[in-house]
Amino acid sequence: MGQVAWKGLFLSFFDYKTEKYVIAKNKKVGILFRVVQLSLLAYLVGWVFVVKKGYQETDTSIQSSIITKLKGVAFTNTSELGERLWDVVDYVIPPQGENVFFVVTNLIVTPNQRQGTCPESFGIPDAECLKNSDCPEGEPVVAGNGVKTGRCLKTGAVNATCEIFAWCPIEKKKNPKIPLLGKAENFTVYIKNSIRFPKFDFSKTNILETDESYLKSCRYSKDDHYCPIFHLGKIVSWAGSEFQSMAIEGGVIGIQIEWNCNLDKPASECHPHYSFARLDNKERSVSSGYNFRFAKYYRDAKGNDYRTMFKAYGIRFDIMVTGKAGKFNIIPTIINIGSGLALMGAGAFFCDLVLLYLIKKSNFYRDKKFEDVKSASKMSLNVKVNGQPKSKSQNDLDQVRLQPLEA
Repeated sequence: MGQVAWKGLFLSFFDYKTEKYVIAKNKKVGILFRVVQLSLLAYLVGWVFVVKKGYQETDTSIQSSIITKLKGVAFTNTSELGERLWDVVDYVIPPQGENVFFVVTNLIVTPNQRQGTCPESFGIPDAECLKNSDCPEGEPVVAGNGVKTGRCLKTGAVNATCEIFAWCPIEKKKNPKIPLLGKAENFTVYIKNSIRFPKFDFSKTNILETDESYLKSCRYSKDDHYCPIFHLGKIVSWAGSEFQSMAIEGGVIGIQIEWNCNLDKPASECHPHYSFARLDNKERSVSSGYNFRFAKYYRDAKGNDYRTMFKAYGIRFDIMVTGKAGKFNIIPTIINIGSGLALMGAGAFFCDLVLLYLIKKSNFYRDKKFEDVKSASKMSLNVKVNGQPKSKSQNDLDQVRLQPLEA
């Protein structure tokens, strides 16, 4: 690069660029510019400020507490348990419900289990045997019910399993056909939800301050979202399932309470919104449903312990609380207005690209848009005409006036 080029590059560093406004009489670009402007304005007003409430400061760190209470009784008569009345103490686990509670709908009962020896259940691979050496003493059965005693016992004409030390008799493997507590469909659950948005020090509950008789008679519906008492059967149906079929092997239902509060309005306008969904796998498979085991222990007159084991099937309800609160604040308002103005500038920049590079007469508009202006001290203000210096008025007439043409 020569010395002259370096000098020109160095001097160009001190050039100053200023905007030059050119009125382009081009209807196509003009219409495009107005469409872009109106689109950006609609986005700013409609989406940013009306839908997203961009003029508000928001708080999503909702603090929440849940209290649940169930009511309902059912009567059963089975060979394992005999006649029995079931109330909330029997079928609700845990007894003090919070954001998760479980309702027993079906049972497999194994009564009078005592610690002793008995053959392991057939079908457990680690318990199958042909001879005693296949059952090393003291080794626990993988995925089984006890510890091997060293003996191989025949459980049928062909089948043989290891003898184990366990709670005997072993639970029988059988699939339930009908729900034992199918009447749980008519049970009710009381859900009290208290929330707080700490940024605005705003608190509210999903229960109206009314007399107690209202809570005794009301039932939740989409028209009465301040009644906190729900039918279990309706919750399951709102989640898209049928209670009686779900009660056979159990499942998981999600109850979502959503609070979207506009604190620029009165507190009475902040309402809870409920939605329901089934969270477990609806299709029948090896892992479908929901169940677990628990036992009740007793002691006989001789001081020996025995127990009744229950394999409980049922519906687990998970209560999830989400929310957002917003209130007017000048800072987000200014930020969003500034962002909108910047977008307007981006729209003008886009139309400039179309005008200067994409239309047929782009070269003409580019020549009118950009102009190099030298310092007045380097320009001759008295240019001669026919050997005579021009007057000031003549110089003024020689100034080039931009008259942009239509494309």
